Amino acid sequence: MPHPEQHQDRQETVLRRAFLLIAGFMLVEVAGGILANSLTLLADAGHMFLDATALGLAWGAMHLSRRSSDNRLSFGYHRFQVLAAFLNGLTLAVLVLWILYEAYERIRTPQAMLPIPALIIASIGFAVNLVAYRWLHGAERNANVRAAALHVLGDLLGSAAAIIAATVVYFTGWTRVDPLLALIVAFILGRGAWRVLREAAHILLEGVPKSLDLGALRDSLASVQGVVEVHHLHAWSLTAERPLVTVHARVAEETDIQPVVQRLKSVLTDKFGVDHSTIQVEKGPCPDEPAAMKG
Repeated sequence: MPHPEQHQDRQETVLRRAFLLIAGFMLVEVAGGILANSLTLLADAGHMFLDATALGLAWGAMHLSRRSSDNRLSFGYHRFQVLAAFLNGLTLAVLVLWILYEAYERIRTPQAMLPIPALIIASIGFAVNLVAYRWLHGAERNANVRAAALHVLGDLLGSAAAIIAATVVYFTGWTRVDPLLALIVAFILGRGAWRVLREAAHILLEGVPKSLDLGALRDSLASVQGVVEVHHLHAWSLTAERPLVTVHARVAEETDIQPVVQRLKSVLTDKFGVDHSTIQVEKGPCPDEPAAMKG
């Protein structure tokens, strides 16, 4: 059976190859969109930018996870991917606004389009996305790889829209189909940008991870044998896959602390998937409460 380190090496290799393939062809698609004057191609290039971002962040997250924390970043480098995702989400939002403006102008005043170059580039783009998806789908996947595969699968629709637009223009000369299909791609891209911005902002604001129900978490910890009550419960995350919890647990004076901590840790790990937690055990009043601090 392969070692877990070998699995991670294979997954990182697949992510790197897919990222380089998608990012490289994105530049080709931008150049082709400008050459052919195809808004659908340019919109699909924006969608490929979203895919390349997702792949790059997944690859970067897996690579950075090998680095240990230091005196400057005691939690390590995991938050870098969240900050990068937020900035890329903002960039994508601006791109969507530009596509919407260009589509409106081209619907009002149709522009000439070169269908053959657009069709060739869109077809190659479809094949590129298909290859990248097969790489990712065939890899032994963790959450990062699975999410990246879904991004690439969604981009196949953008390439298909560009193929349809070029085909319609070639056979009918109806150029308005290009901005109309670009609107569809812009809608898909906008949804992706909004989702990235919302999730990254939630993590940066240290919101409760979606995978955790704070009420259920509090009840489960309070019901642990030896615990009188829990308070100052906080849950947040370094990344979408790494939830963190801190909690104060009050126990009776005669309680042996170590077994209680072990039981609390087991609940957090086994029931809620939290493998990094800080537990402050107290006998008597909480030292962080104002009354206790005055005393």
